[in-house]
Amino acid sequence: MQGQSAHPDQRPGRTGRARRHPVRVRGHPQPAGGRPMTGEPSGWGAVPTEAGEFALSPVRLPRDTGLIAGWMNDPEVDEFWKLAGPPSRTEAHLRAQLDGDGGSVPSHSVPCLGLLDGEPMSYWEVYRADLDPLARHYPARPYDTGVHLLLGPATARGRGLGAVLLAALSSLILRQVDACERVVAEPDLRNRRSIRAFERAGFTATAELDLPDKRAALMVRARSAQLS
Repeated sequence: MQGQSAHPDQRPGRTGRARRHPVRVRGHPQPAGGRPMTGEPSGWGAVPTEAGEFALSPVRLPRDTGLIAGWMNDPEVDEFWKLAGPPSRTEAHLRAQLDGDGGSVPSHSVPCLGLLDGEPMSYWEVYRADLDPLARHYPARPYDTGVHLLLGPATARGRGLGAVLLAALSSLILRQVDACERVVAEPDLRNRRSIRAFERAGFTATAELDLPDKRAALMVRARSAQLS
């Protein structure tokens, strides 16, 4: 199961284009100053799952470049992430999120490694969807939190692990970020495996979105939703 980043040509600093300021949601003033991401995912702690203990660790450059670049060059990952190539391409993608708008506007997306029993096996982007260009394409609410995911090793795919981790992380976000009422995602409509994983994790497909580089399913897990 692979997720993918939302229209990477419009995310801050990606693919070599000029960085853009975070999106202001119409009718909802955004918080001034400070880091737009509420809380640090790496400080949320580990959570037990049926697959093992899951935790997020902040991406560190250049330490993690080679590992993530190796995953990005897997054809199954590249089909949706479109970041295959030399490690420098992966590093540019990561650095754009870490640096935000050149330092004047803090990043609203936090890149993390997903650790299962202490071993890195996935890559995550946890981001303020209401501050992201994605907010131009759906009725965003303040503090909507988005997630992007890729499972790195091929052995981690095809056995339901994505749904387990998505359920764990979305529950963790809703528990740790009091202002967040919804966790959202926008997988490519062609990526049926990813959509099924989100559904098994308690997300509901609420709309189809025409994004600059794909037609996507808007997946939403609300605080009020209960996993069966």
